[in-house]
Amino acid sequence: MKKFNYNIILVSMGLLSLNMAHADSMTEVEQLRNEVKQLREMIEQQQHVQNKQIVALENNVKAAQVVSQAKDQTFARTKAGAEVTLYGNIRADLLYQSEGGSADRLYNQINSVPLKGHNESSDQLKSTLAATRLGLDFKTADKDISGKIEVDFLGANDGLRIRHAYFNYGQWLIGQTWSNFAVPDYMPETIDALGYVGGAVKRDAQIRYTHKFNAETQLVTALEDSKDALSNMRIPVLSTRLNQSFADRAGVLSLRGMVSEKRTVADNELAWGVGLGAKYDISAKTTLKADYYHVKGDSSLVSWTNQGFAIDANKNIMALNQFDSITVGVTQQFNSQWRGTLGYGYMKADENQDYIRYLSDPTKANKTLWQAWANVFYSPKKPLSFGLEYVYGERKAFVAAPNGQDTGEDNRFNAVAIYNF
Repeated sequence: MKKFNYNIILVSMGLLSLNMAHADSMTEVEQLRNEVKQLREMIEQQQHVQNKQIVALENNVKAAQVVSQAKDQTFARTKAGAEVTLYGNIRADLLYQSEGGSADRLYNQINSVPLKGHNESSDQLKSTLAATRLGLDFKTADKDISGKIEVDFLGANDGLRIRHAYFNYGQWLIGQTWSNFAVPDYMPETIDALGYVGGAVKRDAQIRYTHKFNAETQLVTALEDSKDALSNMRIPVLSTRLNQSFADRAGVLSLRGMVSEKRTVADNELAWGVGLGAKYDISAKTTLKADYYHVKGDSSLVSWTNQGFAIDANKNIMALNQFDSITVGVTQQFNSQWRGTLGYGYMKADENQDYIRYLSDPTKANKTLWQAWANVFYSPKKPLSFGLEYVYGERKAFVAAPNGQDTGEDNRFNAVAIYNF
């Protein structure tokens, strides 16, 4: 009996040892699992840190590239320490004119094309490089101060002329640039360097102040020297322009107004005008532009108009010209290399008989003007661009020529090759 009890005790002790060994084994496995889990978490944290470092490094590389590109664009430094950036293009224009204006001029002259049967210039081939441009941008360490000089060769006899020459100081601009009233921003794209009916490419000397209400709204006010050859300027043109972005900046509206004194040695009158322009990106590849003007008494800002006023032999102002004009067009970016534009422009003047009576030659003043055009541009590589354009337009004079014709025709193809630098 004692022996039997002893054996039971031995068996019980063995079982207890096995249970303890099993428990120890389970504890080690659990510890191992915990250690593996901790190791995995450490690896994930380290990987997260490395990813952040990689992103930061990539951002630093991009920033360095931007700085490097900016430095590469710096052409020189002025004596005063301003950075100078050179830009411009070499531009070759070619035109085949079926019907149109004088042979010595290449670009748009729709308001003065000869009436049918009277000194027309038919089947003319013309070329020029006069629209080639050179520009310098100036930037100082003070970000509030900058400047620009830009020239081309469209002066008299292909002479050098100033396009833009101004400096900015904070919200002020002083110098010559686009008119604050007749801006070209809303003209559909053309190959013609002067644009078409309903648009304006006027630049004048001015003092301009810009007030930004917010990122979408700004008010621009200017005093301009419009250089009206008919008027002896006593006070400058006052113009104002309100720009408003909409649709998450996919579109822009521009409401404009101007007043100007027209003055001769014997008389003076008040001229005025309003304008409304719009640009809207219908999609990432399609842009719509439109511009409208109503002007009375001024011919110095909007292009292709009749003279602003008529005078008698004693220099008294007898009547003011008044007109409405509109231009509209759509530009389509087909792919990275090809784009094209369809456009139309129209201008109509009031038939004021007092105005017509005092014109020296009413066959040279127009009741209506219109032009329609289509173009395509091809850019095989970024600095190069080649374009082809067809334009047709007509002018209708207030009074017919002696042969009974009161209509002149503009019918031509334009081609251009541009290298931008």
